[in-house]
Amino acid sequence: MFLAWIGAIAIGLSLGLLGSGGSIVTVPVLVYLVGQSEKVAIAGSLGIVGGVALSGALLYARRRLVDWRSVLFFGVPGMAGTYGGAWLAKFVSGSAQLAVFAAVMLLASGLMFRTPARFQKDHGERHVWKLGFDGVIVGILTGFVGVGGGFLIVPALAVLGGLPMHRAVGTSLMIIALKSASGFVKYLGVLSELGLSIDWSIIGLFLVFGIVGTFVGRAIGTRVPQLVLKKAFAVFLIPVAIFILWENLPQVL
Repeated sequence: MFLAWIGAIAIGLSLGLLGSGGSIVTVPVLVYLVGQSEKVAIAGSLGIVGGVALSGALLYARRRLVDWRSVLFFGVPGMAGTYGGAWLAKFVSGSAQLAVFAAVMLLASGLMFRTPARFQKDHGERHVWKLGFDGVIVGILTGFVGVGGGFLIVPALAVLGGLPMHRAVGTSLMIIALKSASGFVKYLGVLSELGLSIDWSIIGLFLVFGIVGTFVGRAIGTRVPQLVLKKAFAVFLIPVAIFILWENLPQVL
């Protein structure tokens, strides 16, 4: 269980440092270190990451680093998408979900290797319908595999929405909190239909460690270049994704 605690802190660290990556860590920790089944872990991931993201988002909001227009037109449609993604999850096996999850990890790794110069371009405000469409697509992914989607939200807000990086991170955390809450509520019903249940003690423990990790991550983030952090995290994701694919693809094919 000690390794699981370390994993919980890593969840908060990644959210505090990058505004994303928390659920990329959470699902493998819950499955392989805590021993939960795939669907329970994905549901728990949404609850944990949502709570940790909310704590970080409130800190950014106090500094006026949350763009509420994006929260409304990206986050609210994203909540609907997340609810739908969680509904779709009951029609596929847990192994299939983890295989998709691993593919998402590889996608996240690739996005984090992209040049940071792209995040500095100002494209102006993105049209409302485009923000909503982006939100729904990322939301479906969130609900289906239990990822907050910050690694997609931050680039979308910074590159397409024209937000400064710190404002994109703060806005991403608020959107992650909203979408995760929507997906978590739906998953409670999905798990009930499958005869499964949430381990609330694990969620509480991970929330505490994750929130502490968020504060530590924010402190470290002011001293370490973002480019170094993003590339180090991207490298970490690759072997974890390969391991998850190795474990689950044979059961899917």
